[in-house]
Amino acid sequence: MPGADSERPMRADARRNYERIVATAKDLFTAQGADVPLDDVAKKAGVGAGTLYRHFPTREKLFEAVYRDEIEVLADRAYVLHDELPPWEALEAWLGEQVTWVVERHKLATILKESIDSGSETFQYCQVRLREAVGVLVDGAAGLIRPDVAGPDVLRLGHGAGMAVRNCSPEDGKRVLDVILDGLRA
Repeated sequence: MPGADSERPMRADARRNYERIVATAKDLFTAQGADVPLDDVAKKAGVGAGTLYRHFPTREKLFEAVYRDEIEVLADRAYVLHDELPPWEALEAWLGEQVTWVVERHKLATILKESIDSGSETFQYCQVRLREAVGVLVDGAAGLIRPDVAGPDVLRLGHGAGMAVRNCSPEDGKRVLDVILDGLRA
């Protein structure tokens, strides 16, 4: 998280640079892999190498920021859907988004997970963040969803479905998701 290690908030220009670097790194890691030169990230982001290294002193710190950003977006969607849709529809929509996320970002997620220690603060934070977000959806669907289903179950099902349908047609993916959703119903 930007500024997490500092006591005062980032200036607006520093925050913009941070966000541009993370977005650019995400694009380049997805397209070219984890070994893309960090100088290429800085150049494409429109910042100097010093700016990149000031925010991310190591490649691992940049990986962590990209991973955290990806998880924040996915978790935030759970809260948005919870606020905008009826409970079952929110759960269904988020699970569909999670499956799509797994399919579309499989390569990036693999790179990031291989680069981040599963015991790291970032990895632990991301797990808690996702569990809390999906927990809101599961709690909201109480009475509509099987009572023995918990947030981590839904996370595992979505991840498993995404992995299973990576190389399938959209119709096959929808069918797998429908089967999962039918199994979650009370």
